Amino acid sequence: MNETSVATAMVLAAGFGKRLRPITEKVPKPLVEVGGRTMLDRALDAAEAAGIGRAVVNVHYLGDRIIAHCAGRNAPEIAISDERAQILETGGGVVKALPLIGPAPFALLNADTFWVDQGPTTLGTMIARFDPARMDMLLLTARLADTTGHTGGIDFTLDADGRVARATGQHHDGVIYAGAAIIDPAVFAGAVAEPHSLNVYFDRAIAADRLFAHTLEDGHWYTVGTPEGLAAVEAHLAARAV
Repeated sequence: MNETSVATAMVLAAGFGKRLRPITEKVPKPLVEVGGRTMLDRALDAAEAAGIGRAVVNVHYLGDRIIAHCAGRNAPEIAISDERAQILETGGGVVKALPLIGPAPFALLNADTFWVDQGPTTLGTMIARFDPARMDMLLLTARLADTTGHTGGIDFTLDADGRVARATGQHHDGVIYAGAAIIDPAVFAGAVAEPHSLNVYFDRAIAADRLFAHTLEDGHWYTVGTPEGLAAVEAHLAARAV
């Protein structure tokens, strides 16, 4: 049985949220409230519910406000990865934060997407499933029917074992990346903290047959990209009273 323990989460909270303007002209996107709770708090709540006691939050745009907000939480314990001098995108942001994350597998969460569980905690299930002997990363994925606010197509297809491949134009059935993952930090060996995307590491893991997925089963996934998307998510949450 896999006995991987995940003690740290990183929450990506450095983005500009340009598509959500004018809301984000004065409020950083992670601090936009959805259903009465900020999206950053929803990510940190998910980590806490999964038994994770420590989080790293990266900041850039309106970073002072995010730092102040994090100081108001009691749990998890939060360390700040400061990118206010230069935003590093998703991959560079993780690489810069590695000294704060440490050498053990960690959870990665977006601060502008979230899900609502209706059964066991999704993140806890992913931690239990993560097998570093076979996996470099275990991604949370979702079927389009289980999402609100998503305006694109599918990202990946999965085999019977949950192994991930990029979706192509010929694929009509598949899943989206749902903004959460369990990652072995060894995949970033030799990487430099300069602007680049996590897709670099996704593709390397696919090539090595070491990228796997856990598809959201007992819950619903939300993304807030635009003011219209925010309204749709608010309406869906209200209708489900969650």
